[in-house]
Amino acid sequence: MTADSYQNPLITRYSSPEMAEIFGPRHRARLWRQLWIALAEAERELGLEVGQEAIDAMRASIDVIDLSRIAEIESQVRHEVMAHIHHFGEVAPAARGIIHLGATSAFVMDNADLIQHREALTLIRRRTLGVIAALRDQALRHKDVATVGYTHLQPAQPTTVGKRITLWIQDLLLDLETIDFRLAQLRFRGARGATGTEASFLILFEGDGEKVDQLNRSVAEKMGFDRLYAVASQTYPRKVDASLLGTLSELAQSTSKLANDVRLLQSFGELQEPFGKTQVGSSAMAHKRNPMRCERINALARHVMVLALDPAITASAQWLERTLDDSANKRIAVPEAYLATDAILLIAHNVASGLQVFPEVAGRRLRELMPYLAAEPVLLYAASRGGDRQALHEIIRRHAMAAAERTQRGEPNDMVERLAADAEIDIGREELERLIAPATMVGRAPEQVTRFIAEHVDPLLEREGSDLDKTSPALTV
Repeated sequence: MTADSYQNPLITRYSSPEMAEIFGPRHRARLWRQLWIALAEAERELGLEVGQEAIDAMRASIDVIDLSRIAEIESQVRHEVMAHIHHFGEVAPAARGIIHLGATSAFVMDNADLIQHREALTLIRRRTLGVIAALRDQALRHKDVATVGYTHLQPAQPTTVGKRITLWIQDLLLDLETIDFRLAQLRFRGARGATGTEASFLILFEGDGEKVDQLNRSVAEKMGFDRLYAVASQTYPRKVDASLLGTLSELAQSTSKLANDVRLLQSFGELQEPFGKTQVGSSAMAHKRNPMRCERINALARHVMVLALDPAITASAQWLERTLDDSANKRIAVPEAYLATDAILLIAHNVASGLQVFPEVAGRRLRELMPYLAAEPVLLYAASRGGDRQALHEIIRRHAMAAAERTQRGEPNDMVERLAADAEIDIGREELERLIAPATMVGRAPEQVTRFIAEHVDPLLEREGSDLDKTSPALTV
């Protein structure tokens, strides 16, 4: 590839080298070789004519991978797996005759795909925990910072900054539960033959089906799996790809909601994503501090959510025991979904770790809107003292509409004065001020933050310990 060729920005700009390596050609080639070695070892253990010298040769040459040579062979034989088999035989000639014995291409391709899913989803899990840990600190730090709550993006009952952050965390905790479920349910395809009937291995073991079962259990165990899919065609169920990318889509949904919230609140001036000392917000407007990190999360999340459709359609369109219209699609959709999700979580960790909150701005905006926000607590308090709830609602609504008309004319909002002077509401000014104090109007929000973190977040983070991404990643672009 030259500098003039298209390069995937998920690799060059956004995701981590760690995730890119999982789906890189060298790692994939090595997984195939591990599978061939595991197969040969299991076959030898079960009595087939597989010499130890052949296994030793494969082990000694497992990392002698010449991708250029493999590409050269593939250009001649027009078969990817056969190209790898030929090259492995070249570097481990003592094993040439037994490499891939009894297997089909799906043995290495599909089992390697499952291993890559496991490795990539495990990395995604670690990234998710890191974001949760960073948000946890922000939630506790700002649990008492009162701010305007919104429904329909219209001012509603006040909340706190910390409480709002716990909602983001809870979404990620739900995603983590799904990730753990998917990892626990992930199984091995095994050595099942061309259509899943295991006929080729039954021939090798002279009709002994128990030995075929032992072979599958042994290879699965050697590759770190304790279960196999109960039955298989030429491939593992393509629904597996759909469910795993669906899980990534759920993470994309959660992080995109977080990013959208930050973007809205940054436009209000209440908080801000990290902004570098030399960072340029706009090529034309030098004053701008654009929320480009959160905008990038939204952009990448959109891609992940759309990519989740690919394996869903593929799973629905596989014919009988297998068709190859999955292959080209899988090669693009699966790695890109993981790479994009990896990038999203790296950015989200950076945003969460460096999030700047401006309590003074939040307080000022709350004070400006407080006359409107007083409507609900006044209604509830007056009704609890024997007032007619429906009649009170209409009285307060008329006062709110009149106060709104004043503000639209540029005049001060007199909602509090109107409420205090209304004999039917019958609440004195001092009591009214107490009712609409921010500390009162946020209800149990601070307590909810403390309790949520103590009961749901801290126990998780303590259990995970060293598996946390504790340091915010440095974003180069």
